Amino acid sequence: MMKRFALMMSLCLAPAAHAADDVVEVWKAKCKSCHGDTGKADTKMGKKESITDMSQPAWQAAQSDADIRVAIADGSPRNTKMKAFKDKLTAAQIDALVGYIRTMKAK
Repeated sequence: MMKRFALMMSLCLAPAAHAADDVVEVWKAKCKSCHGDTGKADTKMGKKESITDMSQPAWQAAQSDADIRVAIADGSPRNTKMKAFKDKLTAAQIDALVGYIRTMKAK
């Protein structure tokens, strides 16, 4: 009985774990080179382009999820080098990135 329960739980949690892995892979592939691992933009390109530190509580509070979604999908109105990803990422991937960015908030 316990083994069956454990198997059922692992099957239920597997998609969530897989989705978390997917968003990390998307971040690494599409975002990390400018925004860094933690959203601080502490990369060569982040510094060159004066990219805002997304981990700052003030930035997090000033940006709605919709604002972040639009910047990812359509590019940044503040920095024209921020590419639009609406043709490269699915709506689900963009939504996952919004959630991932929210986890970067500095404490």
